[in-house]
Amino acid sequence: FTFTGDKENGIKDGIRDEWYAKFDLAGPAESRSMPYTGVIERPDLQQIYLDALPKGVVKNGDGVVGYSTASDGTIKAKMESGTEVEGDVLIGADGIWSSVRATMRNEPVRGDESGVSYSGYTVFAGELNYDSFDNGQVGYKVYIGPGQYFVITDIGNGRYQWYAFLARAPGSGETEEKPDGSSLFLQNIFTGWSKDIHHILKATKENEIEQRDLYDRPPSVIKPWTDGNVALLGDAVHAMMPNLGQGGCQAIEDAFVIVEELEGITSKKEIAEKLKRYRNRRLIRSAAVQGLSRFASDIIIRGFDTPAKIVLKDGIQFENFNYAGIVTKMLQPILPLFFIIQFNFLYEGWRNKTAIDLVATIGFLTVGGLILFLGAGFLGEAGVVGAGGAVGLEALFGTEGLGFLSGFEGFSGFL
Repeated sequence: FTFTGDKENGIKDGIRDEWYAKFDLAGPAESRSMPYTGVIERPDLQQIYLDALPKGVVKNGDGVVGYSTASDGTIKAKMESGTEVEGDVLIGADGIWSSVRATMRNEPVRGDESGVSYSGYTVFAGELNYDSFDNGQVGYKVYIGPGQYFVITDIGNGRYQWYAFLARAPGSGETEEKPDGSSLFLQNIFTGWSKDIHHILKATKENEIEQRDLYDRPPSVIKPWTDGNVALLGDAVHAMMPNLGQGGCQAIEDAFVIVEELEGITSKKEIAEKLKRYRNRRLIRSAAVQGLSRFASDIIIRGFDTPAKIVLKDGIQFENFNYAGIVTKMLQPILPLFFIIQFNFLYEGWRNKTAIDLVATIGFLTVGGLILFLGAGFLGEAGVVGAGGAVGLEALFGTEGLGFLSGFEGFSGFL
């Protein structure tokens, strides 16, 4: 585990290689006497969980393809091999292409009717041993510029990860030619950008690079999280864009709440109601993080440009004084406020004791509304601006997710 919250983190101008905005990750932790944020490689985290379980509990190599429920509430999980496994509770933690969700909602695992939507972005990801010049000083850097962005993050023990986010049609990994490999392909795309980007790209071997299209799901109140003694968890119910690094974190919060709800039951008859309480406790918070993750993707790729700048060299020079450049400059003092509200929201509500964090909600609406207002001219393509200039929330949450704005059905027992 590597702490990043005690280091410099933020956004850099990808062209000029200057800090655009730094984020205070230490303050929210210190004010609550909590640990700093950090990163851990998923295999390491999985091993920690595996080591905490008795041997033989985890069985791999035979995925769940569906389930059925007996009259007494017993669940039969149907496996790929054709075998069935019985239990009192089934938690569908089987990812964005969840078979448990498909069975629960009577919808296909993939395709237009699955509820999974393509984000409009593909990401190249690299992981390598890397001797960075700012190791120990900087946690992560997000390089912004016109139409794309690049992230470099320290994951500890001399290891680094980087991500290149590009707006592309789905399947571009197969249709876009890369005769000289992905590294050189990206070096060409990021021509003129920070030397740090090119340095880490050149240090990355081809077998250390992967490309994947990014999919997410809109928050949903209309469609179920639970079905009797069956519940969905993590990406199976609230898959989100990776921009906030919260996909795995929100799945852990799901698990934390499920344990809290189930650990005190004395009868199998209580399970279904306890799982409904889990859904009610998690719905609003996970939906907020989903919406923020989607918003961050759209505004960084479609909204940000090289900031406008006045340079006093051989007279006065105006650099990138177009609409997008000026607005990006105007957002410079606002974004740190938005992110400090976001970080406080994530630190404050992890116990999921209340349905809505009112302080964070007011902050999001105020600062986020200002960002949307300033970005209205160039976020139209992303669908953030609706007819007549109104904010089109469908772009952030999707039509399925708009249900949470019109009613919180099932919340009476929680509120």
